[in-house]
Amino acid sequence: MPLIKPLSNIKDKETQELVTFFNETLGFCPNSVLTMQKKPHLAQAFVNLNKAVMDNAGSISSEFKRIIAYISSNTAGCRYCQAHTIRAAERYGGEKERLEQAWDFENSRLFSEAEKVALRFTIAASSVPVSTSQELEELLQYHWDETDILEIMSVIALFGYLNRWNDVMGTSLEEDAKDSAESLLQNQWDIGKHAT
Repeated sequence: MPLIKPLSNIKDKETQELVTFFNETLGFCPNSVLTMQKKPHLAQAFVNLNKAVMDNAGSISSEFKRIIAYISSNTAGCRYCQAHTIRAAERYGGEKERLEQAWDFENSRLFSEAEKVALRFTIAASSVPVSTSQELEELLQYHWDETDILEIMSVIALFGYLNRWNDVMGTSLEEDAKDSAESLLQNQWDIGKHAT
């Protein structure tokens, strides 16, 4: 049961316009945003931050940003965000086999060396305490330019917020996200406290 129940719909017109972003990304407005909507300026700021982070300025695809978000959420243990990010990666063109292997990217031929370095960095940066190293940072700089590194770190930081928010709030998982997680993550995922 969620700590705070989400609103059933968004009444604030400015936020209504902003959440069209999530309709594209997920196919629905997340319960997390419907909960934030109880404080409309928070919901608006969050949606705008999410849009800025997910805007593609470098060479990182929308699909790979969502895989970074999935690995960050997997590291943090937030089942709600794992379901959302794998669903969004699929909606942005992620191939089924690649998404099924995301949790084991190190052993997958479907991830390039540059992507593996980015995902190793994601795990280190998403861990508590943070466990990045100079060697890992140098590898990241070898494979990715500054814009790409800013984008990688922005996704990790955004999901640091979301992982805490949704795990502590016990946000109820929407059926479409649950279906995506059960299909793509199979035995590597369970709904945990996010059951409706």
